[in-house]
Amino acid sequence: MEQAPDNVDRHEAVRQYSLAEILAVWAAAAVPMGALAWIVAPWLEDQLGGDEPLAQALLLLLTAGLVWQFVLVLILTRRELGTLRWSRVREALWLRSPRDPRSGRVGGRVWLWVLPFLVLFALEEAIPGFTGPVSRDFGEFLDSNRGEEFFRGEWGWFAVVVVLAVFNTVLGEELLFRGLLLPRMRGVFGRGDFVANGVLFAVYHLHTPWVIPTALVDIFALAYPSRRFQSAWMGIIVHSAQSVVIIIAVLTLVLG
Repeated sequence: MEQAPDNVDRHEAVRQYSLAEILAVWAAAAVPMGALAWIVAPWLEDQLGGDEPLAQALLLLLTAGLVWQFVLVLILTRRELGTLRWSRVREALWLRSPRDPRSGRVGGRVWLWVLPFLVLFALEEAIPGFTGPVSRDFGEFLDSNRGEEFFRGEWGWFAVVVVLAVFNTVLGEELLFRGLLLPRMRGVFGRGDFVANGVLFAVYHLHTPWVIPTALVDIFALAYPSRRFQSAWMGIIVHSAQSVVIIIAVLTLVLG
């Protein structure tokens, strides 16, 4: 059932960040991921035994980097609100049902707007682009014989992938970029806040720089719907379609 009209601009529940604060939050997410992928992972690769030590190192380290993003969101939200009470956090991180900007309706049929953005995101995934080395490009790794052999019967690594996926598209990247940053960027970027957010999200991928060009599509697939409907759930749901595909693909390899 649709809820009654909601005419309150959800930006009012948050304070606006300065440009320096926006860039500092971006760096606090991007720099650790880049360092973990390109500096720490080669070192850890030398310490690990078994098959595909670089792939093992990247799975562990990038999962840790995504968990750090969740912790960062909690730290900054607690600092801003003075509490982590759900009723306050939900407002501050736009974790409410989407609100139609024209009618003010919340939830109900408004959720159907997620569908065209899911299609756009799927088209993005189909765009030919650059690829990275097999051990570093997870999609290429899954499609290779090396990935098939690595995951076969490995329920422990499957669990790591599930944790990585959850923190990637629900509790990590999306919560930080669409829940924390996006609502706080209007003061600096005005109506172009979603464009700036999408660009920052694309260049955040220092750990997988080959995806940056196609990730610019996320300006419209993830950032725009989250801002238009003032709900981080829009970006979370659309982005999480990727996680579902990855989890199913890895599960197939584990069972194979």
